[in-house]
Amino acid sequence: MTDATVSESGHRLKPLTPAMLRGLSVRSNLRGAAQSLGHYGVIVLVGALIWMVASRHGVLWALPLMAVQGYFVAFLFMAVHETAHKTAFRSRGLNLVVGHLSAFIIGLPYEYYCLFHWDHHRYTQDPDKDPELIVGVKPTSDTQLAIAYSGLMQVAGRLRLMLGHAITGKVTMPWIPEGKRATIVMEARAYVALYILLLALSLWFSSALLLWVWIVPLVIGQLFLRPYLYAEHTGCDRTRSAFQNTRTTYTGAVVKWSAWNMPYHVEHHAYPSIPFHALPKLNEIVDGEIVHRGRGYIRTTRETWAWFRRQRRAASQMQNSGRGATGASS
Repeated sequence: MTDATVSESGHRLKPLTPAMLRGLSVRSNLRGAAQSLGHYGVIVLVGALIWMVASRHGVLWALPLMAVQGYFVAFLFMAVHETAHKTAFRSRGLNLVVGHLSAFIIGLPYEYYCLFHWDHHRYTQDPDKDPELIVGVKPTSDTQLAIAYSGLMQVAGRLRLMLGHAITGKVTMPWIPEGKRATIVMEARAYVALYILLLALSLWFSSALLLWVWIVPLVIGQLFLRPYLYAEHTGCDRTRSAFQNTRTTYTGAVVKWSAWNMPYHVEHHAYPSIPFHALPKLNEIVDGEIVHRGRGYIRTTRETWAWFRRQRRAASQMQNSGRGATGASS
């Protein structure tokens, strides 16, 4: 994931001097700890409120809190993402600890994601090589599109993949090198074993605590996370330039904080070595070079939804044209 300043099409980035790049690339254990503890602190606080309300008044009264909890639990994906780049902390050990913990909570094995994400950066928007496009859903109806935006298919898919790795011991995804496949299998088995242990403990103590403060919120949270993730590249150009194949979405402070500043996504893809806390400053430098600019996630989600529908209609028209040509030649 090297820093790129000029695309193949000649699109220029306002240059950063080596000194500026070095300054922006400084990693901080303190900034990483503050972000991580803040994110986890909110989850613990809201989780305690869910349990208190559910115990006293019933689960239905706690549903609004579960939606809030779901947002913050699902957005632990951002902790996984930043630690995958090893930029959340200066310490490699802290990156691994927070990365694995966050990955375990959202059901996305950390080492597997690191390799998946490496190829995403190498081949962004390449339909034949970008893992996000390879495994991405290709809806053929509005119903399938709505299901895709719920995130449930994606969660089910990665859990099924993890179980497959754990049970069969086989890894076939092209972005996993041969030498890493044993690690991926061992990781999947460790995650699955811990999930089974937690389930057994919950049944032993007849406790629904984890169900209401973790599992149900995680499912609800996909309704927030998936549209956010679609905003990063959907509808952007299929070029090698981060300033053309990625979108930065301008949004409020709460979203930027909970997403670890990843709404500045063009900046991240152009300079993946720069940690999350320096992205707002980088944005001030390169803002004028950004091609795809989202104006809030509600508006951007409407745009990405419309893009998916246009793609579906275009594919349908091509298919119908092909059938017509075949019929005419018969």
